[in-house]
Amino acid sequence: MILYRYLTGIDDDAFCHRVTAALNKGWQLAGPATLTYDAEKKRAICGQPILKEVEGETYTPDTKLGAY
Repeated sequence: MILYRYLTGIDDDAFCHRVTAALNKGWQLAGPATLTYDAEKKRAICGQPILKEVEGETYTPDTKLGAY
């Protein structure tokens, strides 16, 4: 099965660490990162799509994506 996640968060070290942790668990970048600005809170918000192929498993809506 192929899993998809879209990580989002404030543009800071914590967000970069989340993406790095996912990459080190076998996830792959699935396109360019996005960046938007929250004018109300005066901060940048990042997004990064990631994919992971997991063999021998079948996707269901109950699949816990964060467990992979």
